[in-house]
Amino acid sequence: MIAKSQSTNTQRCKGRPRAFDRDISLRRAMEIFWQKGYEPTSVSELCAAMGINPPSLYSVFGNKASLFIEAIHFYERTYWDAPGRAFLAEPDITCAVSKYFETAAHILLSKETPCGCMIVLAAINISEKETKVIQAIQQLRMATKKMFADRLSTAVKDGQIPPDTDIQALAGTLNTFLEGLSIQARDGLEPSELTSIASFAVRLLPLLPGETPWLFVMIAIKIPQLHFFVMRRGMLCVWPIFLTIITKLR
Repeated sequence: MIAKSQSTNTQRCKGRPRAFDRDISLRRAMEIFWQKGYEPTSVSELCAAMGINPPSLYSVFGNKASLFIEAIHFYERTYWDAPGRAFLAEPDITCAVSKYFETAAHILLSKETPCGCMIVLAAINISEKETKVIQAIQQLRMATKKMFADRLSTAVKDGQIPPDTDIQALAGTLNTFLEGLSIQARDGLEPSELTSIASFAVRLLPLLPGETPWLFVMIAIKIPQLHFFVMRRGMLCVWPIFLTIITKLR
């Protein structure tokens, strides 16, 4: 009985390191999926990166699809949870959108990771039979869209954007813009280029009645340092100051 028990324990442990760390394994799997995409990545490549053999992978994670789903959730927690919380907590919608997309540009071109968004890039050309993977990706995309919608709804209540704003359409637009940044990042843009593109996200926010965007754009062109403050909106109470600045610049 003792010999049999020892043999069984040996078989269970075989192929799986004693110091197995799930998060480290997930990070390594995440990087492979991120670089190659879900479909092209083989189990053997995953095992080599994670330092385990196929039986251990199936024992710990279930299968390739389950591993991918866990890896994309790990990716979301690691890279996007903190920016998302900051976005929702920022009291001004203009600052919230500007800072979020600026942060996104830095994440998408980080030297420590493959370029682009894992969820966008790793999910390209997934076959229809991979229903669980497709559903998991769709849920994460919808979660990001909901984040945008929740913050925009708050902005409407706070009087920062017009009350007749189509929240769902605008949230979808911001989400599409974010996914587009990922493709641009994969195309090899310089960080300054992607950051410049990201800065246009804030211009998607609708203006309140009485705002005069043409004036703000003129000042932004003349004084780049004021770009953030004048790219979208301003206060009528500082109108004389803006007029004085333009007069001096002419």
